[in-house]
Amino acid sequence: MPEADTNGGRSGRETSGGGDDPTTTALLEALARSGTPLRVRAWINAALWGEDALEALLQGERIPEPVLDEPSPRPGRMRRSYLTGIRVEGFRGIGRPAELTFSPGPGLTVIVGRNGSGKSSFAEAAEAALTGRNPRWDSMPTGWRDGWRNLHYDERTEATVDIHIAGDDGPTRISRRWTGESVRSARGEVVHPDGRVSPLRTLDWGENLVRYRPFLSYDELGRTVTGRAAELYDTLTALLGLTGLAEAERRLAKVCDGLVRRRERPSRALKQLMEALSASSDPRAAQAAQILSSPSMDLDALRRIAADDGPSDPALHVVLRRLRRLAVPERALIADVVNELRGAAMELAMAAGSKGDHAHGVVRLLEQAIEHHKRHPTETTCPTCDSAGALGPDWVRRANAQLRALRPQAATASAAYERADNARDQARFLLSPMPGWLPPESELGQVWALWESGDDIEDLAELADHIEVVGRKLRAAAVSARRDATERLEDPTDGWGELAERLTEWLNDAQEAIKAGETLADTEAALEWLAEYAHSVRSERLGPVAHQAEQVWFRLRQERHIDLQGMRLIGRGARRRVEVDVAVDGVDDQTSAPGLLSQGEFQALALSICLPRTLVDDNPFGFLLLDDPVQAMDTETVEGLASVLADVGRHRQLVVFTHDTRLSDALRRLGLPADIRTINRDAMSNVWLADPA
Repeated sequence: MPEADTNGGRSGRETSGGGDDPTTTALLEALARSGTPLRVRAWINAALWGEDALEALLQGERIPEPVLDEPSPRPGRMRRSYLTGIRVEGFRGIGRPAELTFSPGPGLTVIVGRNGSGKSSFAEAAEAALTGRNPRWDSMPTGWRDGWRNLHYDERTEATVDIHIAGDDGPTRISRRWTGESVRSARGEVVHPDGRVSPLRTLDWGENLVRYRPFLSYDELGRTVTGRAAELYDTLTALLGLTGLAEAERRLAKVCDGLVRRRERPSRALKQLMEALSASSDPRAAQAAQILSSPSMDLDALRRIAADDGPSDPALHVVLRRLRRLAVPERALIADVVNELRGAAMELAMAAGSKGDHAHGVVRLLEQAIEHHKRHPTETTCPTCDSAGALGPDWVRRANAQLRALRPQAATASAAYERADNARDQARFLLSPMPGWLPPESELGQVWALWESGDDIEDLAELADHIEVVGRKLRAAAVSARRDATERLEDPTDGWGELAERLTEWLNDAQEAIKAGETLADTEAALEWLAEYAHSVRSERLGPVAHQAEQVWFRLRQERHIDLQGMRLIGRGARRRVEVDVAVDGVDDQTSAPGLLSQGEFQALALSICLPRTLVDDNPFGFLLLDDPVQAMDTETVEGLASVLADVGRHRQLVVFTHDTRLSDALRRLGLPADIRTINRDAMSNVWLADPA
């Protein structure tokens, strides 16, 4: 089977708006040659930069057009790597150390064992060693995730993967050891062939581990064709190096949708506004309705009418209206804050003067001193005692060591102080300042001034008393003020004040609609150009992968009259999906065809889609771990799978874990090259491998 070449991006993340990424550079070059107006190009450039740039352009700021440099040489391909071993200890179904070894190069290895024999433990341990996580864990209940340690072995929990990277003299060992109680508590390291030890991030595989994932489980295969439509789209988009382009298209479409909504908002609201104006007896409502009905709408005249909001004392009228709608903290909320303040005060009192309190104080001082040193690394004089040469790298190491020793001692006191700070923050949020429109000499104004004065109270118990006592007064004064405002509020214009507000809001929307309409023409032209360009690039890059998938499916389907006719990346945003064309009995465009597939055929279809990513030319991982790909397949499909896996094994290193002996039987019967081993596990989680008889 020939290797697919998608002409995709290399290992680096696509950069928005710049010319370092080949995909973005090619887009900008095509845009420069297109003759597209400068104002339209500005929207495409902003979409490449990101949402902040688009927002700036919406606000009228100028976005500079990127300057294309001379084409730089394409970076060299990352060196390909192969598995040479997986060693697992104390992880899931494996207790005492167990190891798998492989020849570093292409080839097919099949590990056969019954359910519970430790197959998936090897596969998941390898993925955990390289990535720190396993997608299957995320979907499991908490109880399962907490039981990831082996029950029969508690000496250590570690997963190690040995990988041979092309050009190196020896293997690179990647290991991850769990020391805490959480499955996320592992610490990893890399031991290079020369003995040098470094953190995992030095391998710079993060983006490639997402793009080319050298792991494929039964669950992942199932999600490929039956899971969320966006998951496969994102996987293929990343594989083809088009994530940045897809994101730019999504951002620009979002801007266009927002502009359309802004443009159409006044039209949608006009009918209701006209009905409200027609129902009013106020002459200003009739004037506004007449202008709104005229062919040429005078917005300035409408603005003047809306500004005339009625009563002889507009300020008092506004205050009364606001008083009628005034909201103050609810009784239950006040009680909650008071209880939390008193509880925090009690914890703080219990911690006061303790060794933990002393440790907490020292921790805070050290943290502030270290932060000060980070901001001023060249300053060595102590800011507290003025001792010259006191600060420096040695001091930082000693301070960090002291912090590690003191933090456990300070934990209880620190929690008390943190609770106190949170309770105080809640109280300050509750003690909102008096509204600027409220007359300070009024009864409510005076109570409110007393209420907000509590913001200066530091003692938590005193603050709790203040909120409890003054809060009752505030609520009582607010009820009285609302009742008084309702009685005093008169509307001689028969509701014109409310109508004037609605008219003002509509006018604001109308002005925004005019601006949105002027902008929308350019953004839609930009989106049309970008969508057409993205479609052509997606089609070009997806073609080889889709062709490879069709070849795999053709060999897996055996005698069935079910054809995989193509894949397309369509839609954007929440509607993005991969459209897979399946025809039954030679009938094209059967929308019901996928519903006719059995579970085994779905499994085969998923393999057809997922296997080609292993053969992508830019994939730095020469290996793929397949966990249980045979489930639900019939015997004929298993034979097709055996042939496909053996063929892929000529180009890549495949390690297949399965409980189904039909795969190994098919490989032997067809005389296909494969290293077949059996895996065994006893009741005490001892795991070993042997060649089958």
